[in-house]
Amino acid sequence: MLQKYKKWKVLYNFTPKLIPYILKSLFIILFSLIIFSSCQEIQFDQKILDQTSINAELAHEGFSRCRSFISAWLEYADSATGLIPRNIQSSKDIWNAQDAAADNYPFMVLSTAITDPTMFQGKMLDMLRMETKLTSRVGALPDTWSFEKQDFANSELDMNSILFGSSEYIKDGLLPLTEWLGESPWSNRMISILDDMWAHAQFETDYGNIVTPNVEVHGEMLQTLSRIYWMTGQKKYLDWAIRIGDYYLLGDQNPAINKESLRLRDHGCEIISGLCELYATLSVVNPSRRMIYKVPINEMLNRILETGRNEHGMFYNTVNPQTGAVLDQRMSDNFGYNLNGFYTVYMVDGVEKYRQAALTALGTLNNNYKKYLWEGSQGTGSADGYADAIEGALNIYNREPLPSAAEWIDSEIQEMWSKQQESGIIEGWHGDGNFSRTTIMYCLWKTQGITLDPWRDDLKFGALVNNDSLYISISASSKWEGRLIFDTPRHNTSLNMPFDWPRINQFPEWYAVKNKKYYVFWSDKESRQYKGKKLSEGVNIQIKPGRQLFVITES
Repeated sequence: MLQKYKKWKVLYNFTPKLIPYILKSLFIILFSLIIFSSCQEIQFDQKILDQTSINAELAHEGFSRCRSFISAWLEYADSATGLIPRNIQSSKDIWNAQDAAADNYPFMVLSTAITDPTMFQGKMLDMLRMETKLTSRVGALPDTWSFEKQDFANSELDMNSILFGSSEYIKDGLLPLTEWLGESPWSNRMISILDDMWAHAQFETDYGNIVTPNVEVHGEMLQTLSRIYWMTGQKKYLDWAIRIGDYYLLGDQNPAINKESLRLRDHGCEIISGLCELYATLSVVNPSRRMIYKVPINEMLNRILETGRNEHGMFYNTVNPQTGAVLDQRMSDNFGYNLNGFYTVYMVDGVEKYRQAALTALGTLNNNYKKYLWEGSQGTGSADGYADAIEGALNIYNREPLPSAAEWIDSEIQEMWSKQQESGIIEGWHGDGNFSRTTIMYCLWKTQGITLDPWRDDLKFGALVNNDSLYISISASSKWEGRLIFDTPRHNTSLNMPFDWPRINQFPEWYAVKNKKYYVFWSDKESRQYKGKKLSEGVNIQIKPGRQLFVITES
């Protein structure tokens, strides 16, 4: 009896030491069962995998075209400064903020950020430093630089021109870069220019001074200030935006109510989406002012729906919103820029007709606007027109994935790509950068926001989401080692925005990893589990010659 008692006593005393090992064993068994169960559910469906390969080919072509565009334009860079000219034929002696810096250079930066980190951190950053050093004329505000003079092109200071160029550089160039890169030397340059613009805000209104009387600048500022307010948390940016919002919505400047001409294309449409971006911001941080804006915002949007569209729900270039007369009946290639505003207000207020406006336009594209001559002349469309139209469709498609819209985007990207010359030049003016911008947007759709580091010419990767699983195809002609990097909800992780309303020149989020666990299944290896943070930082992988397949599922 005593012997039996001693055995039980030993066992009792030893059991606590075994508990961690028992729990660990149970966890391993449970995890294995989960993995096994998940593996049973993962099917490497051939049709899906074939589509990922097609997406990989398309993304590879797009990235290669962007690299060719960069190489071609750098051939025309000024030998003394390294800056690119405004155009390669006329205006080839000058760099300027509103064109060279706003439309072309930023998308060289973005292309290299994805495909050539060495050039990104080298030549592209050098160009930023040189531009900042040479062209900053009034504080941080840039002015036009002459390569021949190696001085400012204009001896006389034109403040209105400087403010306009600064606004264009911010909104068309530096802001899109920040959408992808987050905080960077380029966002620092943006904020310094923005602050100095408002230090010279001398246009008086009943609601406080604003930068200029220019409506395009007001639209650009509204978009910029709303996003930078969220990014920095500094109230001054919201206060400045509210000044502009009050000027348009509380006074007699409502663009669709008080004006006899409303431009619904570039250089006019920015005010529509800009006011809607401010409205979205106020819905979170200042609901009482949002309610003050609600009636004039709805009046503006409703009047545009009544007077600004054709039978397909597409927007005319210019209308008289007071009489309903169509002043320019050509279709706006910036239809998506306007729809960003409508969809944003739908997200805030739930007004279904604003969503339907987006769905109507998106749904009509494939049947009625294939090979449409956007900004066309002499029987051909402009690459820049295609770029803006495709961008707009991609942004709305990201929220409302109509299959017919996807077909249209795939067909029209080929039309735009056909404009690129063998040299890599597209049309030889600063609008070439928009070709690169939209191509990158398209490529990121085909990769679901995934990038590989380092990029290589023979590396092809594409992705597709099916039933909440992400399928990835990667191939290379020779062994490749590097990082597989996943996208994040950048509207929040980079800009601190409360929700992802559609924005001009944003880079839509496709498969954005969150703060949770994911299972990664290799076609030729055991599965592994990763946290979202690790996936966004990059997973080290090896690719053998040929094709390798991955499937990602949420835990």
